[in-house]
Amino acid sequence: MRAARQSGVARYDWGMSLLEGAAIFYAGMSLVTLMVYVWDKRASKRPGAQRVRERTLHLWALAGGFGGALLGQIWLRHKTRHASFIVVTVLALAAHAGAWAWWLTK
Repeated sequence: MRAARQSGVARYDWGMSLLEGAAIFYAGMSLVTLMVYVWDKRASKRPGAQRVRERTLHLWALAGGFGGALLGQIWLRHKTRHASFIVVTVLALAAHAGAWAWWLTK
């Protein structure tokens, strides 16, 4: 994977910058995470339905789907009574933002 510099922005073999690739990654992870929240919210309304484990919801947020997790919590009013969900989601966002800040300033 070689990077070519054009106008100060590194472009990789697939024709996009690192930041463009990251934006696509986070958008995709957030969409999947939101769909998992929707699945779990629907399952919570049906007796005996298979629920998504809380650990799985946390892992999706930590893996980069914190945007979808926040949207799911706000729009669906899902998992808002569990302080751990809000804390984990905000910490995931802060960790990813901190990692990018470190990476881009080194």
